[in-house]
Amino acid sequence: MANRDLNQPLGGNTMPRFGGPATMMRLPSQRDAAGLDAAFVGIPMDIGTSNRPGTRLGPRQIRDESRMLRPYNMATGAAPFDSLQVADIGDVPINTFDLKKSIGIIEAFHTDIVTAGCRPLTLGGDHTLTWPILRAMAGRHGPVGLIHVDAHADTNEQMFGEEIAHGTPFRRAIEEGLIDTRRMVQIGLRGTGYAADDFDWARQQGARVVPAEQCWHQSLTPLMAEVREQVGGGPVYLSFDIDSLDPGFAPGTGTAEIGGLTPPQALEIVRGCRGLDLVGGDLVEVAPPYDPSGNTALLGANLLYEMLCVLPGVTYRN
Repeated sequence: MANRDLNQPLGGNTMPRFGGPATMMRLPSQRDAAGLDAAFVGIPMDIGTSNRPGTRLGPRQIRDESRMLRPYNMATGAAPFDSLQVADIGDVPINTFDLKKSIGIIEAFHTDIVTAGCRPLTLGGDHTLTWPILRAMAGRHGPVGLIHVDAHADTNEQMFGEEIAHGTPFRRAIEEGLIDTRRMVQIGLRGTGYAADDFDWARQQGARVVPAEQCWHQSLTPLMAEVREQVGGGPVYLSFDIDSLDPGFAPGTGTAEIGGLTPPQALEIVRGCRGLDLVGGDLVEVAPPYDPSGNTALLGANLLYEMLCVLPGVTYRN
């Protein structure tokens, strides 16, 4: 039985799934992370995008598509609401007209979360947001290990002469010493590039890069065993770009690339993080205007739930 002192998602037999609060998993909401073990937080931002906009609407749609999620993970036995205090703490109040100011706002907001001893699970929003979150993480934990799942390396030196954009966050984070690159893995990179060595910069810094072609037609459970071996031994952050999945499964994103991961592979990646000291995670680049069925946001909601299920301290019932 769940501890009644812990927040629980609003059940579908108490309130119809199409009713109730518009929070992640219809959880209780609160203004900050005080007293929480984990928090869902939105960043409604697309001012860092380079192609199709719309990710500012991502957090709201992910929350809406999360209404079917139930407390217990039937595949893994995870029962996060039996042992963790979890709530939805709303959205970061970014400055939608100023990307640079928004970076500072996101960093400060997430610094407050981690200072409260809470692990944030962030609903994006474009991928620029991961850089200031990593600043907050490093301020609390020092350089962190990173599992980065994406179609793109996001290590550009600049875009249109700008150093801050959704294609540059990991370049900036590595340059600032926020990531322990010996404990960094990028999974799912693919597509065309501006130069033949576009995926090599992170390798040169000591990271492992796993292109999508190395993932085709196979389970990623063995890969994740290797990833755990590499990134373990310290705090780890998980950043998951929904465009890592093939656009046949996740069309609602701004920079789609064919030949991507499948939903079962995405589940294997997140579930493969069990046992790591996961200090937070994000799910980014869901663009509802290109997601007429809602399937992309549905995938995002489920992957965020799976991230919750692998946080330290989760109870398992089988």
